[in-house]
Amino acid sequence: MTLNQILTPQIVKAIQEVYQVVVDKVEYQGTRKEFEGDITVVIFSFLKQVKGNPVEIGNKIGEYLVENTSVIERFNVVKGFLNLVVSDSYYLNFFNAIRNEEHFGFVTPNESEKAVMVEYSSPNTNKPLHLGHVRNNLLGYSVAEIIKASGKKVHKTQIINDRGIHICKSMLAWQKFGNGETPETTGLKGDKLVGNYYVAFDKAYKEEIKTLMEQGRTEDEAKQEAPIILEAKQMLLDWEAGKPEVIQLWKTMNQWVYDGFKTTYSNLGVNFDKNYYESDTYLLGKDVVEDGLQRGVFFKKEDGSVWIDLTEDGLDEKLVLRGDGTAVYITQDIGTAIQRVADFKDVGGMVYTVGNEQDYHFKVLFLILKKLGYDWAESLYHLSYGMVDLPSGKMKSREGTVVDADDLMDEMTQTAREISEELGKLDGYSEEEKSDLYRKIGLGALKYYILKVDPKKRIMFNPEESVDFAGNTGPFIQYTYARIQSILRKANFDFSENIKDIDLDPKEKELLKLIEAFPEVIQSAARTHSPALIANYTYDLVREYNSFYQAVPILGEEQVVLKAFRVQLSQKVGQVIEDAFSLLGIEVPNRM
Repeated sequence: MTLNQILTPQIVKAIQEVYQVVVDKVEYQGTRKEFEGDITVVIFSFLKQVKGNPVEIGNKIGEYLVENTSVIERFNVVKGFLNLVVSDSYYLNFFNAIRNEEHFGFVTPNESEKAVMVEYSSPNTNKPLHLGHVRNNLLGYSVAEIIKASGKKVHKTQIINDRGIHICKSMLAWQKFGNGETPETTGLKGDKLVGNYYVAFDKAYKEEIKTLMEQGRTEDEAKQEAPIILEAKQMLLDWEAGKPEVIQLWKTMNQWVYDGFKTTYSNLGVNFDKNYYESDTYLLGKDVVEDGLQRGVFFKKEDGSVWIDLTEDGLDEKLVLRGDGTAVYITQDIGTAIQRVADFKDVGGMVYTVGNEQDYHFKVLFLILKKLGYDWAESLYHLSYGMVDLPSGKMKSREGTVVDADDLMDEMTQTAREISEELGKLDGYSEEEKSDLYRKIGLGALKYYILKVDPKKRIMFNPEESVDFAGNTGPFIQYTYARIQSILRKANFDFSENIKDIDLDPKEKELLKLIEAFPEVIQSAARTHSPALIANYTYDLVREYNSFYQAVPILGEEQVVLKAFRVQLSQKVGQVIEDAFSLLGIEVPNRM
């Protein structure tokens, strides 16, 4: 039972006995640093029901709590705020209760409840994953892990955009310029090889446009008439018609890309329960639209196109089927959502991890699914996130100026190597141990730097700043975890007994308060779909631990009971760091 759960019925009872009024809610907040107290009750929230002076009301409640509970030792009232000092015995009892609990704060998913599907990544098969995909994957994976830890079943999925004119561009360029090369003959990852041909297509296309414009065509005419774009469009028609040689080339090149993606996902530490492919789903939704047309959800225009009128909902009219009967993206997304619920019958909601340029699209999609009568449509969420910028500027895939995800991970590992070697912290490590540590530090730096920022905010990513061993960074937290493991290795005595009847140092109390808050941080992060809450909580915990480490002796403490407690407290802080970082997909090293 949490402190709030213990105090709330007592406060309600105090108000009822003193003022003969029943309140239905008690509002808490952290006590401000300049006042004594561990938790603060906001008296102002009672004033609609309880008439009187806020200071007097606060004093009455405080006196009641001191007299009738063993939890509150003393109190003070500042204007409309009741600051409560919690007894050491409460925190010690709490700590003894959770000290040996694995994954404290994690809730085991209830198998009888509805699951949440989290979609992320969803790349195109014409290029490797880049920095934008890195933020997408890290956010989606972390949110899935946090929702799972909050007590819900989770299914992780992606839809791979494996068809369309952009895919044909890479295929055609390989036919024209590839001379039969493969990932095996070039030594390149398959996704990089295919991406090179996407860039090669764009280069050839621009050259043809330039030539046609020199011959007197306008720019728009040149873009439409360039032979290479006409060939790409014909290839798309051939694919849709099932032309065997086109289908075979498409399968071969896509497999190269899938093999490349698999390596990148593995290195990034993300996974999926099921992949969907646009080539399988692009026709889904057409039957749903026809059914919705019969039921009056959609309407048909004179040219045969089908629309939905969302003007009464503050949006506009939206095309859901072209006049020639072909689907648009929203049609496919409608059908895919319905198919997913059919595939995973326990799904009760979905989280779509997609950049904020698609905000309007998802407003329309969710509204259409509600109007079609799907009850799970009430539980759809667009995890909208800002773009990632670099000091060098915006990325453009067609021009080959994107920051490749694999290259970025390699660069982060190398940066971690250089900084670690400068600091000289790795004496006695084998080369294999060093390489593993550099990877953990580099990837930890990358993931933490991205995830500590609210998803909605745009990020300027600075690789060197992210690998700083001081401040709000992944390596700083990893270093503190390693410090704790060093303490535990040196603690060559039995510290397993429950500790009672000691006076807590203020630093110890602050750490216990932070540990107690962890379960609610997980729940809040799940509700708001924000890994940033977990990241910044972990930083606060680590900063408080380092303050404790500097303020009181641990292994150097002479009183055995205090030494044992401080080792136990260090161990629990380490466990919470490890669990919190697991929700962010970050590994923690035992030595640094």
